[in-house]
Amino acid sequence: MWPPTKASDMTRTDAPVTPPVVLTVAGSDSGGGAGIQADVKTIEACGGFGTSAITSVTAQNTTGVQGQHLLPIAEIEAQIEAVVDDFDVAGVKTGMLATSEVIDLVADHAAALPNLVVDPVMVAASGDRLLAAEAEDAYESLIAEATVVTPNADEAAVLTGRDVDDPVAAERAGKELVEMGADSALVKGGHVPGDAVVDTLVTEDGVTTFRHDRVETEATHGSGCTLSSAIATQLAHGDDLSTAVGSGIDLLASAVRYNVDVGEGPGAVHHLVQTRNDAARNPTSEAVERAVSTLVDADVSALVPERGMTVAGATPYAETPDSVAAVEGRIARTMDGVRPNRGVRFGASTTVARALLAAREHAPELRFAADCRLTASVEEALASLDGAVATYTPDERPDSVSDDATARWGVDRAFEASDEPPVAVVGRAGMGVNGRVTLLATDADDLVSRVETVHEAIGDDA
Repeated sequence: MWPPTKASDMTRTDAPVTPPVVLTVAGSDSGGGAGIQADVKTIEACGGFGTSAITSVTAQNTTGVQGQHLLPIAEIEAQIEAVVDDFDVAGVKTGMLATSEVIDLVADHAAALPNLVVDPVMVAASGDRLLAAEAEDAYESLIAEATVVTPNADEAAVLTGRDVDDPVAAERAGKELVEMGADSALVKGGHVPGDAVVDTLVTEDGVTTFRHDRVETEATHGSGCTLSSAIATQLAHGDDLSTAVGSGIDLLASAVRYNVDVGEGPGAVHHLVQTRNDAARNPTSEAVERAVSTLVDADVSALVPERGMTVAGATPYAETPDSVAAVEGRIARTMDGVRPNRGVRFGASTTVARALLAAREHAPELRFAADCRLTASVEEALASLDGAVATYTPDERPDSVSDDATARWGVDRAFEASDEPPVAVVGRAGMGVNGRVTLLATDADDLVSRVETVHEAIGDDA
């Protein structure tokens, strides 16, 4: 009988999913930041199904490696065969292989290991050695089987005998690794000095570089594992090499900036950073919508610029305007008060989003912003806020700063001149007739409170 008459009579139909299966052959990290643990977290975060063959069990934490035990070769081989015999493996990455025997074992099975990403782990981020010195030469046979090999500068130097101290040297080293038989080589730039990290991807067809700002942190534990696992998973999804590498690098850049502060030593990279950020999109958008509704009900017309007011909210790990939700078309003044022109969506704001992102470079806890008009009475009312007010003059910007970058330049200048993260940034002139005020807050309720505080302080001077 359909439909069932009682809930107790119902059974539910299963709805299985079929993510690509990715195998990691690597060591176990009891500290959870690197190795098998980092690999499986990253594979799952990137939409794959993580399987593993553990080569070595390490006793380690954020301060270093206290001990390691290599599993018998037969047990490592049994794990690999158990996975490939049962699963349709679509991507594989290797990490800590420890000895030449393990490296040879993986090379012998390479024909059954598609999209093979070889991360030639030699030394942990703590400086502890994870590869026997005699095993360095053995990597040549495995590199010849690799879809992509991902050494850092130090590892590339060992593998090629060439110092890698700048992007040009990285390109040369990458070409030598391709000559060894790898389909491609990604020579990572994290260990190369400079304000920017330049990663160099070399294939037989050419060279592609990926550049991003360096993050000043020692919390890079698990960075190599995370990058190689992300690349293997994206390849398993069917991405082309350049797309897979670029996606992995973007993930790692965020994972390093928003690292996990755990343990007594330097923390680990945040393997789930993009997953957590994506999960926060709806709550962030809803928070902006609630803030807009409250400000409309409060009729804050006196603070709405002629061009309209933007209320914006960034996800916890926002790096671009696409991760900033804002009122599309701004909040406008009308004869009957204020109203939003349209709804809230991500990417709707440019200027306020850039200002908010610039503020987050100095104080990452800031997530919400609103721009208000600047008049003498508004500027005087800012004194009622509980926090610092910083200023900048857009007309003083250098010629090298474009119009689109003025807001970011101004916020940077204001923060650098302030002893504490300001709750309001004032651009005195040059951006509209009377300039602008950007109010900042860690959550939407605080932002609304600050807007209302300024509005109330204006009083009859509105």
